[in-house]
Amino acid sequence: MSGKILPPAIFLMGPTASGKTGAAVEIYQKLPVELISVDSALVYRDMNIGTAKPDAATLKLAPHHLIDVIDPTEAYSAARFCSDALQLMAEITARGKVPLLVGGTMLYFNALQGGLGELPQANPQIRAQLDAEALQAGWPAMHAKLAQIDPVTAARLQPSDAQRIQRALEVHAITGKTMTQIFAEQQSAQLPYRLLKLALVPSDRSVLHQRIAVRFEQMLAAGLVDEVIALRSKYPALHAELPSMRCVGYRQAWQYLDGEIGLDELREKGIAATRQLAKRQLTWLRGMDDTVCFNCLESDLNSRLCEYIKAWLA
Repeated sequence: MSGKILPPAIFLMGPTASGKTGAAVEIYQKLPVELISVDSALVYRDMNIGTAKPDAATLKLAPHHLIDVIDPTEAYSAARFCSDALQLMAEITARGKVPLLVGGTMLYFNALQGGLGELPQANPQIRAQLDAEALQAGWPAMHAKLAQIDPVTAARLQPSDAQRIQRALEVHAITGKTMTQIFAEQQSAQLPYRLLKLALVPSDRSVLHQRIAVRFEQMLAAGLVDEVIALRSKYPALHAELPSMRCVGYRQAWQYLDGEIGLDELREKGIAATRQLAKRQLTWLRGMDDTVCFNCLESDLNSRLCEYIKAWLA
C-alpha cells in the first residue's frame, strides 16, 4: 500500500429480526451515509411481506439501493451483487457520502470483502449424475455426503437446499477441491475501503426466537399467502424450485397453497425455518474477523450505533 488513505465503508450485519432496518434508517437520518441492501430476498420485486421489505414510507425516509432489482422468475448471484455493490460504493464515495451496507446475506458480505473464488462453469453431465443420485438417496443424504467432503460448506446449508448442495458437490467433482479450499485460496484484491464491520447479535437467543415468531405471525396477518397467490398469477413462469420461492416463508406458503400442509403447519414450519436461518447467520458472523458486536436487544441500540460510527468516522 502506498499510504493512500482509503475511503470509509460500513457493514451492518445481523440475523433476521435483529433490528437492522430500524438501525440503518436512524443512522441514515443522523450521519452522511447512503444505504445499500445486502439481502438476497429484497432484490425481488413484488415480494414485500415475506421478505420484511421496508415499506414505501421507510424507503422514502431512507432510500436503499439494491431493493426491487429483478423479477421473482430471475436469479441474482453473489457475483452480480459484488459487481453492483462495488459500483454503487464508488458512486456514493464520489458524492462525499459513506456507503453503509446493511443486511443478513452473509455470503454477499463475505464475497464482497474476500472476493469470490474462481468457480468452474456448470457441467451438465455431472449435474445430471448428481440429480440421479439425489433422486435415489434424497437431498439430506447428499448433504451428508457433502459434510464428509466439505464440512464447513455443509454446516452453512440446509439439508433441503438442493441447489447449493448440488453446486458444492459439482465444484468438488470438477476441480477436486472443496468450496472452502477455493475461497481460502482466493487471494483477491482487498476491498479498497477502510471497513467498519458491525454485527447486531442477541445476548439471549430465546428473545430473538420470540421476535421471529411474532414477526412471522404478523406476516401471515398482513397477507403473506395472498402475496404468493398474487405472485403466481402475475408471473406464470414462477415455480417452487426458483431461488425466489425457496426464500423462507414463501416455500411454506407455496406448500400450503398446493395443499401439502395446513395453516398451522405453515406457521410452525415458517417460524422453524426462520430460526434455522438466524442460526446460520449467527454461525457466519462468529466466523468473521474484526467484527464489533452490539447487543441487538438493548433499548438504546440505535443511538449507541450512531455514536460509535460518528466517533469512528471522526
